[in-house]
Amino acid sequence: MARIGLMITLALGLVPGASASEIADTFQMHGFMSQALIVSDHNDFFGPSSEEGGSLEYTELGLNVSTRPSQNMLLAAQVLARKAGQGSSITDPELDYGVLDYQLLADGNRTMGIQTGRFKNPFGFYNLTRDIPSTRPGVLLPQSIYFDRTRSVGLSSDGLLLYEEERLSSGTLRFQAGVGKPRLNSDAEYTLMTAGKQPSLDGRTSWIGQVRYEHAGGRFIAALSAAWVNADLDTRMAGSGDFSFQPWILSLQYNREHWSLTAEYARRRLELDHFDRDGMNSNVTGESWYLQYTYRFLDNWQWLLRYDALISNRDDPSGRTYEAAGLGPAHSRFARDITTGLRWRISSGWLLEAEWHHVDGTGWLPLRDNLERDDTDRYWNMLLLQTSFLF
Repeated sequence: MARIGLMITLALGLVPGASASEIADTFQMHGFMSQALIVSDHNDFFGPSSEEGGSLEYTELGLNVSTRPSQNMLLAAQVLARKAGQGSSITDPELDYGVLDYQLLADGNRTMGIQTGRFKNPFGFYNLTRDIPSTRPGVLLPQSIYFDRTRSVGLSSDGLLLYEEERLSSGTLRFQAGVGKPRLNSDAEYTLMTAGKQPSLDGRTSWIGQVRYEHAGGRFIAALSAAWVNADLDTRMAGSGDFSFQPWILSLQYNREHWSLTAEYARRRLELDHFDRDGMNSNVTGESWYLQYTYRFLDNWQWLLRYDALISNRDDPSGRTYEAAGLGPAHSRFARDITTGLRWRISSGWLLEAEWHHVDGTGWLPLRDNLERDDTDRYWNMLLLQTSFLF
């Protein structure tokens, strides 16, 4: 924690021409904390949720700060501590993002700028703010696209991000393009485990981009996101090789005063190449999509209804070929999730949420919480209760 604080302090102090009074006048600090109880009838999610009493191993703590040393410069950072089942700890905070944002041009029609540092990857509708409870439509984001079991693959990068916003007569058009080194933690390494050995991933130069259009003040929103995530993969059992993950995401949303309809579709290609064992080399394309309806009523209540679908391999959608090869159960290669939930905004800072999932398949089930994949059940249900405080 001290190391993260030192990084932020140094960044604030190295801005040329910035006085202490200018920084103090524009300084803002916000934060959030949340705690969930998760109860499932069979498989475990974020801790021993299928055991008596459920799991309390889903906790989020975040603190973000920002300041403007000058009119065209912004410094912003967020520290995040997160416990989400096995392999994570609330006592091990990370620098979620930390950027110096410099506006190259800003007028009534156009804004252009550059961010350097650790930036959040701009893909889909929710990735930029996915860890702030109030910005999510429910307790969990659609797991077919916003994976929690391998969240580090798409979370953020260390590098450079360019952006441009064009304000048109009909709406707003925004472009973002980034290059940098992705943060790949042990969650991604664990999913690639072979022969009981956890491999090592070391991120290489990768790219991400998004174009987004908002019409009529946000009544209709459309976005297209794409990324090329590269890494060196050392499997220890099959030698070293190349890891490449290439997702495309199409996002659409229609908003009215009391309700919103959201849909996103993703196609993902995962390539493993140049390994000593031919069986390790592969090229698999998966796809995901969800349709989500939210209805806001009584000023501080919201109802959520969502259908979410995931296929790990389009050439083997049922997983039967995967199971026949002795690689694991067929239901681990897909997931179809029906979700409904309620949110009550008790006050400006307090949220209380309840969410129910009925799932066919275990395609996005956290592997660390279910070490024996053959013992998982294809059909399972899950209840999540979460309270959040924001300031």
